[in-house]
Amino acid sequence: MSDLMIGADGLARCGWGRTPEYIAYHDDEWGRPVRTDDSLYEKVTLEAFQSGLSWLIILRKRESFRAAFDGFHIETVAKYGEADVTRLLGDPGIVRNRAKVEAAISNARAALDLPDGLASLLWSYAPPPRARRPKSFAEVPALTPESTAMAKALKKSGFRFVGPTTAYALMQATGMVGDHLDGCHVQVP
Repeated sequence: MSDLMIGADGLARCGWGRTPEYIAYHDDEWGRPVRTDDSLYEKVTLEAFQSGLSWLIILRKRESFRAAFDGFHIETVAKYGEADVTRLLGDPGIVRNRAKVEAAISNARAALDLPDGLASLLWSYAPPPRARRPKSFAEVPALTPESTAMAKALKKSGFRFVGPTTAYALMQATGMVGDHLDGCHVQVP
């Protein structure tokens, strides 16, 4: 896989996504700033469910996840009980992993307990913008001191399935870091 690819539309893109779902995600979402608590909770939850799986699986199941988790409304998910766990584990539209389902519920409760909200906590770990876009995937780290600190703060606040690598993927997805490669047609602030 080359670091950049030219799509059928003639546009250069980061070369990690070659399916229609990946291309749409890359062009329309990845790296764009996300700043609301519920939207960030969705991203945290989906990144956790992705752990050990392909992101494409999560993208293809995302609408089912949204339906199953009440639109990722933190206050609603925080009230889930054992009946909801059972319901979610029986839902073929999502990834049915008990530890991840329970973590999603626990993380909603932890998010409610944050004094300044989830967005404030997460964005406090965003590093300064890069001086230039990375030229290749070799320049894109899997984790950083900021993602390590973010994961530590989330764990201290009661979050689960939020290691430094997952935290960095979250930072990439939500525009906290700009990892679209030099030459990619997507321009994000």
